[in-house]
Amino acid sequence: MSSISVSSVPDTRRWAWLPRVGSWRYYALLGAIGMLVLGPLGGITAAFMNFSIGFFVGGQVLAGILGSVVTYGYGSEGKHGANYIQTTAASVAGMMAMSTLIQAMTWMGMPPVPNWQLVTYMLCIGMMAAGIGMLYTPILVERMQLTFPSGLAVANILRALTDPVLLKRSVSRLFGGMAAGLGTGFAAAKIPLLEAVELSASTFGAGLIVGARVGIPAIVGGLVFWALGPYFISIGWLKAGEPFRKIAFLIALGLILGAAIVDLTLIFWRAARRLRDVNAVQTEVPEEQRTGPRASTPRLLAWVAVWTAATVFCGVNFFHEPLGYMLLAVGLVYVFAIVNGISLGLTDQNPISSAFVVTVLILASLGLKDPMLGLLAAMVVFVSSSVAGDMQQDRSTGWRLGSNRALQFRFQVAGLLLGAILAVVIAKLFMSAYPVLNLDQTAMSAEQAPAQWTSAMTYKFVGALRSLTDPEPYQTDAIWIGVAIGLVTELLRKLIWGHAGYKRWARSSKGAFAADFVLDAVLLPSPYASSFGGFVNLSTSAWFAGGGVISSFINTVAPKPAAGEDELPADMSSTSLVGGGLIAGDALAALTLGIIGLLSVL
Repeated sequence: MSSISVSSVPDTRRWAWLPRVGSWRYYALLGAIGMLVLGPLGGITAAFMNFSIGFFVGGQVLAGILGSVVTYGYGSEGKHGANYIQTTAASVAGMMAMSTLIQAMTWMGMPPVPNWQLVTYMLCIGMMAAGIGMLYTPILVERMQLTFPSGLAVANILRALTDPVLLKRSVSRLFGGMAAGLGTGFAAAKIPLLEAVELSASTFGAGLIVGARVGIPAIVGGLVFWALGPYFISIGWLKAGEPFRKIAFLIALGLILGAAIVDLTLIFWRAARRLRDVNAVQTEVPEEQRTGPRASTPRLLAWVAVWTAATVFCGVNFFHEPLGYMLLAVGLVYVFAIVNGISLGLTDQNPISSAFVVTVLILASLGLKDPMLGLLAAMVVFVSSSVAGDMQQDRSTGWRLGSNRALQFRFQVAGLLLGAILAVVIAKLFMSAYPVLNLDQTAMSAEQAPAQWTSAMTYKFVGALRSLTDPEPYQTDAIWIGVAIGLVTELLRKLIWGHAGYKRWARSSKGAFAADFVLDAVLLPSPYASSFGGFVNLSTSAWFAGGGVISSFINTVAPKPAAGEDELPADMSSTSLVGGGLIAGDALAALTLGIIGLLSVL
């Protein structure tokens, strides 16, 4: 990546021993930090979250902060280097999070697949998705100027972290949380009392990040599903001894799909209005750097064509996927890359699980009967939705900072290359170290289900594939009941919280604020948040909610910025940084204990 003329870039280095911006040593430094340090750290965290909880937190913010430590010596120019680092690291971590698909293959009894075939398949999908995501960025990022809240937060963070005091404070909280998560992870595995209460630093940390308005609905949803357990048994939807989530996850899937119908309708309507009135957008964004490699649409189209063909070839020849299913899956990628991109740009939510389930529904309606073929075809859409969304969000950060578009794409591609390899490695490592991860939880009783390894995302995928390809009548009913509840709930939420008079009333007094909180978190919670309680054990929802309550309490009573001071992005709040550190530390503890246990057996 030495195509930038070194002399054309201002020399803002604080220390002369640092490699000059634009030199090959400079790009080697950025790539090494992103690919070999921050990316694997974020990837271990993301994979661990999927195995233990069932969702993962994007690593852009943490990678941006830690990347700024490396590039601090470059002064104002360091924000571009930190952006390239976080782009690479997020690509590695995002691909490693896809390891849950390998767990799903094991649960479904799929014959072992050579590792090189899995790596090649995931790599081809990722490279195709990165190109498709970049194809849409001129529309979503530059023309429509969608917010991409996390992308905006990272841009603000990278600008702010040229302040040494702020940088030191942020890093200390991150590493403080990481140390606490590491210690708690070891203690929970060795101290019977902590094991008895099913302490999970990562679940608690995730709650610290999302807050009470997401955490409380999760435990409310879990309690409602738990309380309905006897009723489900009485009507034959559950057998005695089976966990409530064996049927609750179908209703929860419906909740997500029902809410998504409302949101996607509004998203398309807002997107259409924005496209018609682009001139109304007043966002001031610096021009992209005019130095360095130029972006080329013909080259990008050729890239997409080559990797699309490679993806189809791998699916047909490695896994004997019917050509029609593969072509349909690839076609759906082009749809979901823009649908999920709009959703991510407007709401900061990338509904990759919904994309997977909808793909399975479409394939089933066309005659799909083999759940393993359904998994491998829907895998194309799932991985692509994640990678394309990351590309668009990362590019929104680069566009705001003025970072070079072509260089940023190259850094993402480099991250995907390593991420595809590590996705298979980390899945094999965790599943070898913790054999319980290999056991199909959809066939377990409540007593047999592991407390620590909920694996909600895998549970969702496997359950959906089995129930949708050859469903019992009540399973279809459960999904449609969930769709109806999610649709009505989300419509009511949009009407209430979109009403100007209600918003004024909610801000009018502490009593009104409390009533609004109860309505939002307990009485009429978001289907996306409450559905979480249907995918995991009750204890997981409880720790998640506990972290959310504590986070919201701390952020409510914390002193507000003085007049003239800018409020920091939510991603840089103390609770968010500590929460991210807890997750990373708990993941490292689990990985360390797993490796020790694996070595002792060998």
